[in-house]
Amino acid sequence: MNKLKSYIQNFFKGHERSVKAKKHIFYSFFLKGISIVVGLVLVPLILGYLDAERYGIWLTLSSIIAWFSFFDIGLGNGLRNKFAEAVAADKHELARTYVSTTYAILGILFLCVIILFNIVNPFLNWQTILNTVAVGKNELSIIALVVFIFFILRFFFKLIGTILMADQKPAVNNSFGPIGNVIVLCIIFILTKTTDGSLVLLSIVLSVAPVVVLMVATFYFFSKDYKKYKPKLKHIDFSKSKDLLELGFKFFFFQIAAIIFFSTTNFLIAHFSNQETVASYNVAYKYLFIVNMVYVIILTPFWSAVTDAFSRKDYTWLKRSLRKLNILSGIMILILIGALVISPYVYKIWIGNKLIIPFSLSFVITLYLIQQLIVAPFSTFINGLGKLRLGVYVLSIKLVIFIPLAYFMGTKYGALGIVLSMLFIQIPSLIIEPIQVYKIINQRANGIWNK
Repeated sequence: MNKLKSYIQNFFKGHERSVKAKKHIFYSFFLKGISIVVGLVLVPLILGYLDAERYGIWLTLSSIIAWFSFFDIGLGNGLRNKFAEAVAADKHELARTYVSTTYAILGILFLCVIILFNIVNPFLNWQTILNTVAVGKNELSIIALVVFIFFILRFFFKLIGTILMADQKPAVNNSFGPIGNVIVLCIIFILTKTTDGSLVLLSIVLSVAPVVVLMVATFYFFSKDYKKYKPKLKHIDFSKSKDLLELGFKFFFFQIAAIIFFSTTNFLIAHFSNQETVASYNVAYKYLFIVNMVYVIILTPFWSAVTDAFSRKDYTWLKRSLRKLNILSGIMILILIGALVISPYVYKIWIGNKLIIPFSLSFVITLYLIQQLIVAPFSTFINGLGKLRLGVYVLSIKLVIFIPLAYFMGTKYGALGIVLSMLFIQIPSLIIEPIQVYKIINQRANGIWNK
């Protein structure tokens, strides 16, 4: 017991930047646990309030509207890096200018999008789009409008979360989701006791609650901790938008590419196999990806910590942190291999005989996820450093190669071939990203390696 206590005390010692990251990793795991529990309770509660078809309508509609998040054009990530750089350099007025300008750009952009959607929405046949007649056209049109407007507002107000992430406080940002979900859970429980199942009421609750949480958080933090960065009209400087957009567009390109890879993989598996194989692939991926998801939680605080350290030229901390993260990658790989070994038993308990998942498919997915674990610390460092140009070039080549390669491999080996093609196109990143990071932190990066 004393050894465990001593270990925990030592764990939260070290460089201030590292200690901050460790604390937020610990809190993030706790919050993730709350989110999982609330999510497990929320699904049957909603299904009890509505029927399965109406719940499916909500899920499909919210998924369609979620695509509009790309109107952010990467500005959030651009602000995250630029804000952290400015604060690290004690340029607080510049940080405030970045905040005010980002709010202004997104405000104008989202206002235009909302006006456009209001004009187009009456002409959209949501029954056809959602392939349902369970809900009337007018009701679906109202629901779509409510969901859309509050989704856009949520995306606007979650900028406070970006600032918290830039200030290396991801756990505070991660708390907004569970708080919103608990509020939703309470309200829906009341609705189940006081009203008949209403998709309109459910949509309002699910859409409005997260926005209210983010609005309260925005006003709270800008009146307390981040008062000196509070956005104001006089601090808007559109000449700074170039800095934000130049970096933001690069992040935006990575986001789009990730969706293209994911969507194309499912489509090609369905094309060369069948929908059952698509389901098998997604179930296997979801299970095995749990290890990578845990690692993502650990890595999240390091993005902005790297930005801060690089701005302060703290290369000693950068080298030490990268070395520790690489060791952790090795540990996570061993855990992932363990998850693969027991996967047949997990599938049997989890889904029974509803799906057949070949071990060969799980094995190839594991190899792909191992690649992700190896490259993850380097990708996190590159994001924090903001040196993305080389990555954009490499990713462009991947996009050009992936579809013809996957098509060729799919023709020969089916679903396995498509996953193998994902393995092959990841090889350049496994080589280039470590080289780039080591060049930068050893102050030997020139030309494209330093852009």
